[in-house]
Amino acid sequence: MKMTYIIGVSVLASSMLLGASDLAQKAKNAGLTAIPTDKAELKKMIDPKKIVTPERVELGKKLYFDPRLSKSELISCNTCHNLATGGVDGIPAATGHKWTANPHHLNSPTVYNAVFAKRQFWDGRSPDLEDQAKGPMQAPPEMAAAPSLVEARVNSMPEYVEEFKKAYGKDVKVDFDTITKTIGIFERTLVTPAPFDDFLNGKADALSDAEKEGLKVFIDQGCASCHNGVALGGSMQKFPLVKPYKYANVGDFKGDKNGMVKVPTLRNITETAPYFHNGAVWSLKEAVQIMGETQLGKTISDADAQKIVTFLGALKGRKPAVEYPQLPAVTAKTPKPDLN
Repeated sequence: MKMTYIIGVSVLASSMLLGASDLAQKAKNAGLTAIPTDKAELKKMIDPKKIVTPERVELGKKLYFDPRLSKSELISCNTCHNLATGGVDGIPAATGHKWTANPHHLNSPTVYNAVFAKRQFWDGRSPDLEDQAKGPMQAPPEMAAAPSLVEARVNSMPEYVEEFKKAYGKDVKVDFDTITKTIGIFERTLVTPAPFDDFLNGKADALSDAEKEGLKVFIDQGCASCHNGVALGGSMQKFPLVKPYKYANVGDFKGDKNGMVKVPTLRNITETAPYFHNGAVWSLKEAVQIMGETQLGKTISDADAQKIVTFLGALKGRKPAVEYPQLPAVTAKTPKPDLN
């Protein structure tokens, strides 16, 4: 009797492992890719140009958190892309200088795992994080700082100048491009491996049975046709594709000149409400069902939507430890804050 029990348990365990292996392969066949566990492999993925060094990352972190790069000296990159709250600000439309909301009612995307996206900004106008960092700093409704002001602020602080020399060499020119490049380098390190990655990397029990069922439904419903790759998003797609987006009247954003919109990453999606480019949806389940209508031309039932939401919870990743930095002191040469 005892031997029969042992054999039965062994068969059941083997069946479960086989099922998990089949599902992981199905996910890979659907275009879903795990964050690699091998550090060298991950380094190649996030740093193809070989620009990331520890010195630049640390300097980029300081610049990322420094509100003095804004005209008012009140707004930093972290204001809209808060690393403590999923890499977002948690409000429908990005709000910046003089409490001005984005004129197109655009929502702040998460900075976590942004390195895996093929393009940056909702209209995909930037090719990488280093280029993207230039936009918000100059935008009047965001940080509202001219490149010359940013350069003057940073160069007025000897500690910053010395750190740039350590990061790039003594002949470095601390200009706007180098400053924003360094912020982008820091952002490249904001990668969050999740239980989903553990599952694809071979850990069969990394997902619960409910999460595995949700992953299967996610694939079978066609969600992976756009939300794929390492980012589970990040490419440019037509939106809306099949049926109108029910909240299209919130803001006036229509995508790029071809109506293409960047597919948001699904990583840490349970932490980044509200959803869509205009932040019009607070319920993740509703967002799933809207995507079914607009992009897939189908009605996703409440039950299936909830299963998908359960799976999406497995995309909540392990955040890198980021200690809030102590910033260089201003000097008499540092341009004063301007609230106008």
